[in-house]
Amino acid sequence: MKSRRVIAWAALGTVVLVALAWAAWPSGDAATDRERVQDIASNLRCPDCEALSVAESATPTARAIRRDISKRVAAGESDDAIQAVYVERYGESTLLEPAGSGLGVIVWGLPVAALIAAGAGLVFASRRWRREAPMHATKADEALVDKARHE
Repeated sequence: MKSRRVIAWAALGTVVLVALAWAAWPSGDAATDRERVQDIASNLRCPDCEALSVAESATPTARAIRRDISKRVAAGESDDAIQAVYVERYGESTLLEPAGSGLGVIVWGLPVAALIAAGAGLVFASRRWRREAPMHATKADEALVDKARHE
C-alpha cells in the first residue's frame, strides 16, 4: 500500500518535471524579423490605451513604437535590449509580462509558492486526519438518540 503511494508520487513528480522542462526548453527555430517585432510588440503595453499591447493597438504612438522596434530588429539589437529601451522610457509597467528578476520574481513566484504551500498543507492535514482515532458514539449518545426516536 505504501509502495503504491510512493510510486504514484514519484510518477506525478516525473510528469511535472518533464512538463516544466518541455515548456522551458528553447525551440531552436530562429525567428524571422517580422516574428521578433510581433513578439516584442505583444509584450509591451501601449502607452496611450494601456488596455492593449503595442501589437494590438492602432494608436499613432503604437504604430511609431512598432516602426522603431522594426528598425532596431533590422539593426541587429537583441529583444532584451529593445525591451530595455522601452522600460527605461515608460517604466516597468510597460511590460505586459513581469520581468524574471526583482519585483517580477514576486509577481511570478508568489502564486506558485501559495499553491505549493496549499498542497503541503493538504498533505499534512490528511496525514493528521488519518492518524486520529475515529469517533464512536457513547452509551449516553445512543440513549439520547433512542429517546428522540421514540418520542
